[in-house]
Amino acid sequence: YENHKSHKNKFRNIRFENFCRKNQRWLEDYAFFMALKKHFKGIAWTEWEQDIKMKKDDSMNYFREHLKDDINYFRFIQFLFYSQWLELKAYANLNEISIIGDIPLYVAFDSSDAWANPEIFDFDEHMNPVKVAGVPPDYFSETGQLWGNPLYNWGKLKEDNYQWWIDRIEANFTLYDILRIDHFRGLAAFWAVPFGEKTAINGRWIEAPGGEMLQAVFDALGPLPIIAEDLGVITPDVVELRNRFGLPGMKILQFAFDSGEENDFMPHTYDKNCVVYTGTHDNDTTLGQFSQSQKPDLELMQDYFYVEKKDPAWSFIKLAWSTVGDVAIAPLQDVLRLGTEARMNFPGKASGYWKWRFTKNMLTEKHEDELMKITKLYGR
Repeated sequence: YENHKSHKNKFRNIRFENFCRKNQRWLEDYAFFMALKKHFKGIAWTEWEQDIKMKKDDSMNYFREHLKDDINYFRFIQFLFYSQWLELKAYANLNEISIIGDIPLYVAFDSSDAWANPEIFDFDEHMNPVKVAGVPPDYFSETGQLWGNPLYNWGKLKEDNYQWWIDRIEANFTLYDILRIDHFRGLAAFWAVPFGEKTAINGRWIEAPGGEMLQAVFDALGPLPIIAEDLGVITPDVVELRNRFGLPGMKILQFAFDSGEENDFMPHTYDKNCVVYTGTHDNDTTLGQFSQSQKPDLELMQDYFYVEKKDPAWSFIKLAWSTVGDVAIAPLQDVLRLGTEARMNFPGKASGYWKWRFTKNMLTEKHEDELMKITKLYGR
């Protein structure tokens, strides 16, 4: 950054100025927020001095001037990231690889979005959330998941035809070729938990105008390749919303072979407009789950398709590739036949996960040949 300030690289300086101008809508709030967060030694924005917390004009003007170098630094960091990422994306696209990005439905409470746009969130007069996001008890957690994200003030968002959402999705399509909307069901109805609760049990469902919002997005941006993450408590209104816009949903093979209950994940129930996964980052690896499966579940698998007991992960990958779903995805851990030690995430647990890392020497020509064989075999 110090080298950048010396103006030695005029071409890069011009690119930086163009980047700042093009991304002004989100970049200015973000850079200012990060400079303030640095000034206040990392504490949450709700603990900042009252006037800047509430964005009073005099305080905003003072800190913009006082922190202008730090603000420019955080602009520059984003410029470097975007430059490097878009170069990588261009290389991937040149090699016929599309990148799927995951966009969470909600943003963090301690974020530039929440501080800069408090009116679009369900905050009280002190800028505390009234209710927060989560999901009720389900397959993953007996007490539900208390995410703690602020909920949207959908009435306020509607006033300008959901422009914040249009801007957000448009910005994400700069970074990715395809978007997966995480917790898509929250666009039909969302689980609202009173702020201060210790678990998500005492929440309630509230309807959301997701159809209006998505229509505004498609009207503004045109057809978009979006995947709906439609897992969890899926009710007819969620299915109707997904189908209204022709969005592919998700099918998880690991969910299919639970002998104790009916489900919509058995491959013979799929239609073409879906994305089939052996498992996701929220599941155990296929090998990990298989090694812990109960006898009735194992028998159901063997009745339904042949599972190579010495190589169950590959059997699941072949099954995914063989389905009618337009897209099939296997986590790298399954391709590598790794167990629970390589699990990426455990929903509801705040620590101990997101540690697994891939190194280049893990993949071999054998994996390449195996993937090529089944890809040709099943016409993918």
